[in-house]
This record gives sequence, structure tokens and C-alpha cells, in this order.
Amino acid sequence: MTRSIVAVLLLLLLVGCSFEERQSGDIEGTAVTSQMESHKEIIQPEGVARLPVFSSAVKSGNLIFLSGAIGARPGVNPPQLVEGGVVPETHQTMQNIIAVLDAAGATLLDVIKCTVFLADIDDYAAVNEAYVQYFPTDPPARSAVAGSGLALGARVEIECIAAVPEA
Repeated sequence: MTRSIVAVLLLLLLVGCSFEERQSGDIEGTAVTSQMESHKEIIQPEGVARLPVFSSAVKSGNLIFLSGAIGARPGVNPPQLVEGGVVPETHQTMQNIIAVLDAAGATLLDVIKCTVFLADIDDYAAVNEAYVQYFPTDPPARSAVAGSGLALGARVEIECIAAVPEA
């Protein structure tokens, strides 16, 4: 009896569905993908260290999305972290963010959200002391999380979202 009920329900479900034949060459979403790609601008300033698997930033519409930046010295390839621990790394990370924002035509004043990744949550206070120097008033929204490891052994990584400044 149970199999009969399941069979009837499946039949009713199929009857209620409509099937539409797809025309040859009609791939759903193609136009949307093309339009989206045309609104995406890659930002990659000279000298800012990055791995080849991502862009430093992508501008799309009214937003600039910055990839996670670490305290790597500019112009050094392969990327190498500044020495001295989490505070110098945080300052270099912020300088790298400033360089990417500048290449995108923005400044720290345009940053609306940051996410701070820490290799060790015990560095939270030290990172905050350095970070606040770059956002002394009206800081952006921010999250901070600790993880088990960051790229190249970094102690801090920061990603940001900024608004495109109005002309």
C-alpha cells in the first residue's frame, strides 16, 4: 500500500511539472555572465605583493573588493613578510591596502568594511593599537577572527570593501 501511495504522489508531482525544450545553442545565464564580466575591473598596482591565484582588488559597480593583504614588503618577489612581529606586519598590511586603494582611485576614508584575520587571537590588542592609527575617527565596520594559519606564515591579514568615491 505504501509503494502505491508513493507512486501516485510521484506521478502527481510529474504531471504538475512542465517541461520546456531548450533550443540549440540556448545556454541559460550566458547574457548575464557577459554583462557581469563587463562591469568588473581588476586592480593590480605595481609593487604590491600578491600570489598569482588572486587579484589585489576588483572594482564592480560602486564597490571595491580588496583581497586579504598581509605585511609583505612591496616589490619583493617572492613575497616576504616584514620582520618584527604582528605590529610591523599590521602597519605594512595597512600600507599595502593604501596602495591598492590608491590604484583604484580610493582612500581609507572610502573603506566601509574590514575583516581582520589573526593567526593568534592573543595578538588582537596589538593589532588594534596599530589598526586604529589608520582609522582614528569613524572607523569602518569590522570583524576579527582567528585561524589556524595565514598565507606565508603571516600573523595578520586584512581584507576590505570600499565604496567607489563619487566624482
